[in-house]
Amino acid sequence: MKPDFSFERRAGGIVAGIDEAGRGPWAGPVVAAAVILTPDIPDVLFKQIDDSKKLSPKKREEVFPEIQYRATAYGVAVIGHKIIDEINILQAARLAMKQAVDQLNPIPDLLLIDGNQKIESSIHQWAIVKGDSKSLSIAAASVLAKVTRDRIMDDYHKLYPQYEFNRHKGYGTKLHRTLIQEHGPCPIHRSKFKGVSEYINR
Repeated sequence: MKPDFSFERRAGGIVAGIDEAGRGPWAGPVVAAAVILTPDIPDVLFKQIDDSKKLSPKKREEVFPEIQYRATAYGVAVIGHKIIDEINILQAARLAMKQAVDQLNPIPDLLLIDGNQKIESSIHQWAIVKGDSKSLSIAAASVLAKVTRDRIMDDYHKLYPQYEFNRHKGYGTKLHRTLIQEHGPCPIHRSKFKGVSEYINR
């Protein structure tokens, strides 16, 4: 399935797609993006935008600036690991989405949100399961969120090279688990996540 403008056309008005990256990792922030696209974007970009998980890192980096350039508006918000530990990852992801939407100008008439959770906003919302593979606006948001988060984790790799964040981006891979076991958690690990919590104060 390739995302298209079906939901946007059905809704009419100004529509924003919302998605996040980083709910699952054991380290680093969760990042959300909100994007308003119009159907008159060039065909070449239309064909390139997809669910970020289906694009290679190289392709995501290529499409990222094109989305920024062609979007009517976009917003990106970052919620760090400390707040994730305080309010839980679901609430942190919803907060990041709200903050991304709050950056949009013009204000959208409708939010298309990836998943089954709506956010705290007076704007009308449709929650769409697997929306990043159905709506072009959500797919575009998924790319902005994913690239932004990956870049943040690459920067954290420079601070904490022993954890190799540039390779796994904080996800719970076998390599990451082994490195936590060897070095213990670092300051950007999510202390309440299983995979991290059991190694704190050991």
